[in-house]
Amino acid sequence: MLLAFSHWVTVQLFHLDLATRWGATVAFFIYDSIKINLLLVGLIFVIAVIRSFIPHEAMKRWMSDRGFLGLFCASLFGAVTPFCSCSSIPIFISFLRVGAPLGAMFSFLITSPLINEYLVVLMLGLFGWKITLAYVISGMAIGIVSGMILGRMNLEHLLVEDMASGTVVLGEPKSLPGFAQKISFAWKEAVSILAKIWLWVLLGVAMGAYIHNYVPQQMIDAVISSTGIFSVPIAVLIGVPMYGSCAAIVPVAVALFQKGVPLGTALSFMMAISALSLPEAVMLRRAMKLKLILIFFGVTTLAIMAIGYLFNALQHVLI
Repeated sequence: MLLAFSHWVTVQLFHLDLATRWGATVAFFIYDSIKINLLLVGLIFVIAVIRSFIPHEAMKRWMSDRGFLGLFCASLFGAVTPFCSCSSIPIFISFLRVGAPLGAMFSFLITSPLINEYLVVLMLGLFGWKITLAYVISGMAIGIVSGMILGRMNLEHLLVEDMASGTVVLGEPKSLPGFAQKISFAWKEAVSILAKIWLWVLLGVAMGAYIHNYVPQQMIDAVISSTGIFSVPIAVLIGVPMYGSCAAIVPVAVALFQKGVPLGTALSFMMAISALSLPEAVMLRRAMKLKLILIFFGVTTLAIMAIGYLFNALQHVLI
């Protein structure tokens, strides 16, 4: 039905021929834009309702555990909070200031931009459930394992003593006594998040539509054949300095995948842009010394590369 509507709009309103590249690109853009935004509102609403039942004080206690439980809870907390790499930093700093373990806080900082409700919606709509589930599991694994490694390196001495103050803003009101209030909060959060990222969604879908219909298969094949086994580290190293919203990057990643880029290479490029960026490094300088930032970026980069190679190896199982 939605596909038919996108075709009707393209042909009847814009008077374009679906058989042409431009007509196919416009139809692709209309279809994916509507589908993704509808999915966004629905799933963000459901996740927000679930989050409204989670006691934050209990979550804070669980994250203070210095074993696997703390790492897992911190990673899970990052996964259910709708933050990008830069907006996660105030919470990261705030929990450090109250004595939360550094390893667990790194787990939160890594997982938070890698997994969130709108990224899951985008991936469900564009990649399908198997790849989405594998991505979520791998994102959690990157956060937990990287946090474990960083936590065991005893790097606390590399934190800046006079850290910039951060305010914990979790998105939930302090008291939601009734189900009606939870529903109201969830709807407001869904609308609020959509209002912040809809432009990124449209931009990403537009870029994906262009790549899908205009980038020659021969050019993609040439790039991949020239890099071979090094396609994953090259994709990650290109992505690390960049900064972008997952809403913009996911459609680009799926378009590259459809053009022949291996799944792990496309996803590792997306992960690198989401989890690591130069603006994030600048903001982290408030809380830690340059050496710790470089160690954090290095460990996370290696973890993303490992996941990229794993996805490439399992591509035939996931698609």
